[in-house]
Amino acid sequence: MEKFIKLKDYSKIPEEDMLVKSEIFNLLMQKRRTIREFSSEKINRDVILNCIKAAGSAPSGANKQPWHFVVVTDEQTKSKIRKDAEKEENEFYGGKAPDEWIKDLEPFDTNELKPFLEEAPCLIVIFEEKYRIDNNNDQHKNYYTKESVGIATGMLITALHNAGLATLTHTPSPMTFLNKILNRPQNEKPFLLLVVGFPKDDVEVPNIKRKSLNEITTII
Repeated sequence: MEKFIKLKDYSKIPEEDMLVKSEIFNLLMQKRRTIREFSSEKINRDVILNCIKAAGSAPSGANKQPWHFVVVTDEQTKSKIRKDAEKEENEFYGGKAPDEWIKDLEPFDTNELKPFLEEAPCLIVIFEEKYRIDNNNDQHKNYYTKESVGIATGMLITALHNAGLATLTHTPSPMTFLNKILNRPQNEKPFLLLVVGFPKDDVEVPNIKRKSLNEITTII
């Protein structure tokens, strides 16, 4: 196998087209909103798999690709996930979380109840592979796993939005119950639980604003 191959499928885009494409994409992403109320409408599985393939093209430390995506559509499994997630959330809202954190969540009207974990047609649980175990049960180091999986997760959310789906990032803490429910090995750590589906009719979202370009950008 050759160590390097020529770059394929790249063609430089004229500057005018670059500007148009970047603005069209920006407008698309500005429409993305997190929702917490999903319809029960099913999703074509191939749409989900295409989005995961896009996420799997993300860069990673030493190309170790330290991620694994578990797609959950089974109703019983979703019910188990909701039960254990709400157990952790009960502790979070019941005193585990600092008062400042709870206060910051007030504009979103969140609480320990997470019905969307059963109502949405699809959950994607993203696991971070802390280290790799080969067929001989030997361990191999992965690098920058959190950064790599974070990039892949962002690409997955983007791909799902581009396909017309809505998402919710959910992170009950701790999330180790997901390893047991989904039968994942201990070298994998749950990174994020992504709720995926279509918004319910007339769903409402918090009236929030994003930071301006000047607030998030410095040009030197």
